[in-house]
Amino acid sequence: MANTPLTVLDLVPIPSGSTATQALRNSIDLARQTERFGYARYWFAEHHLNPGVAGTSPAVLLALTAQATSTIRIGSGAVLLGHRTALSTVEEFGLIDALHPGRLDLGLGRSGGRPPAGDRAAEDRSAALVGGAAAVVDGRASNGLRIPRPFSVAHLLSSPRFALQKSLLSLPGAQPPDYDEQVGDILALLAGTYRSADGEPARVVPGEGADVQVWILGSSAGESAQVAGSRGLRFAANYHVSPATVLEAVEGYRAAFTPSAGLDRPYVSVSADVVVAPEEATARELAAGYAPWVRSIRTAEGAIPFPTPEEARRHAWTDADRELVADRVETQFVGTPGQVADQLELLRDATGADELIITTITHDHADRVRSYELLAREWQRR
Repeated sequence: MANTPLTVLDLVPIPSGSTATQALRNSIDLARQTERFGYARYWFAEHHLNPGVAGTSPAVLLALTAQATSTIRIGSGAVLLGHRTALSTVEEFGLIDALHPGRLDLGLGRSGGRPPAGDRAAEDRSAALVGGAAAVVDGRASNGLRIPRPFSVAHLLSSPRFALQKSLLSLPGAQPPDYDEQVGDILALLAGTYRSADGEPARVVPGEGADVQVWILGSSAGESAQVAGSRGLRFAANYHVSPATVLEAVEGYRAAFTPSAGLDRPYVSVSADVVVAPEEATARELAAGYAPWVRSIRTAEGAIPFPTPEEARRHAWTDADRELVADRVETQFVGTPGQVADQLELLRDATGADELIITTITHDHADRVRSYELLAREWQRR
């Protein structure tokens, strides 16, 4: 079991009644603690215009965290490429690598909606990819892992808040570049092989030659999985965001995989939302704020400050609310260390994951630290 590494994914959540300043301090402390617990990586997500999430710039957070840790790998989960350039990304990570060499993971993600019209072949592969070990019957994978019905994000992509975020993150008139081309530019800039259309080289200092491990993050068998596979990169599949499509995502990646100089076989990490406590009842109490927090994201309000259990119980749930969060709530792993480790084993075995990514949010920082500690002890014991 300990041979399957665990990674931390941190959104830098702001608990209700707290501040972004305290959330940042909590995250840096959690990085120190999880390094001591034996976690392999510490990743920061990128989110914008969320009152309850302070993780807006992975590169800035990584620079701060690198100073506070010494051995754990640190990275982005993920940098969203739709509103930044390949050069700015390589320069930011090159700066950090210059002072903390050999510790950086550059996780890349798409932003700005679906792939361009007319390039849907990759998206349409998903139905054909589900088979064999990934077969799903009555909402379960063949080994018993819960696979819920798909959730549509169409209403999120068409929401006023999404349009506002897109406009604020982009220069007037700017269009996101082709994702595969942008990933290729990043790889070339890191390798020192970049040439413009007219043959002009670009030398990024610091950045060129940086010992940075590049990952692609994705939620389906679509463009992200295809880019990761075709370029021979590591792939992280988001069970915690889109549990319905995790099996097709990893199968799509593996089907597209072509060996590269840095990777001779597919390499997959899979994420899960987790809350661990000594007793199951305590863990479920700590996780009570998760459902209203997910609801705030799914309604396009933006993530609210993470509620206390008491605040969560005061929410007046409608049937529509429950339907909105059902897939995420039923696939959150909540319980004792043994119960959660059992669920993580199912996830690992169903997906063939080489690593697992753990994201835990509780209202109180001490409970969050304790959850990671209890899980690490159980995982290493098996």
